[in-house]
Amino acid sequence: MPNIREVVSRINSVASTQQITKAMKMVAAAKLGKVQQQVLQLRSYAEKLSTILANVTASTDQQLAKHYTQERQVRKLLLVVMTADKGLCGSFNTNVFKKVAAHTCQLSDLSLAQIDLLVIGKKAWSFFKKRDYKLITAYTTLSHHLSFEPVSQAAAFMIDAFLNHTYDRAELVYNHFISPASQIVKVEQFLPIANITPKVQASAIDYIYEPSKTALVEELVLRSLKIRFYKALLESNASEHGARMTTMSKATDNAEELLRSLHISYNRSRQAAITREISEIVAGAEALLN
Repeated sequence: MPNIREVVSRINSVASTQQITKAMKMVAAAKLGKVQQQVLQLRSYAEKLSTILANVTASTDQQLAKHYTQERQVRKLLLVVMTADKGLCGSFNTNVFKKVAAHTCQLSDLSLAQIDLLVIGKKAWSFFKKRDYKLITAYTTLSHHLSFEPVSQAAAFMIDAFLNHTYDRAELVYNHFISPASQIVKVEQFLPIANITPKVQASAIDYIYEPSKTALVEELVLRSLKIRFYKALLESNASEHGARMTTMSKATDNAEELLRSLHISYNRSRQAAITREISEIVAGAEALLN
């Protein structure tokens, strides 16, 4: 039978932990509500922008966007890995690490020396720097105040590296948000751009271009790529908050179950102590009578 003081100490410790997990769950839920709304809005915007880009490309000389869409023999690959800066979010980060390992194993024609990693999030940085992956840079503060301007700068770095033939392909690895309790790790090709197909026939499209077709297509392609990158980061951010909210909710429930078990143990220990004291009193009284 455990000591009453030990049980009381454990009850206080678990109750304190439960308060922390409750608070973290509420904070994650509040952040998720905001980011989830941004994700839903940006999905529609990104889809519409891709449609405009496809239609404009179809109605003009498709060679204008060829340097963004041309497939090359992949001798150098850039993987952009998106994780969280903090833990306590279940298997959110671990699933990304497993996906990167599985994906690099599938690339049988490439060695690890031909694959560079650009990591976003402190957890990815601390994980991959201890392994045989080549890290070129890390962005560990993007998710603190997620806004388009700093994200677009990171996207511009990737675009320039691709156009300068530093890399022949760039891919994003991130958690795609489905619901607070469900996220799927995706590997998405970022560059070269794939599947620019018009929604309507090119003959049915008539645009007036200002200042020129070339300038418009260039601007649309760059903006579309930056929006896709920003959307992936928002998806990852929403998935992180959803995973943390779900994990903290389970932790709170587990703490409640543990508290219930500890209270039962406390009552049993207290009852045993009272019974023992009564037995000692009775035995003392009998000894005096005799």
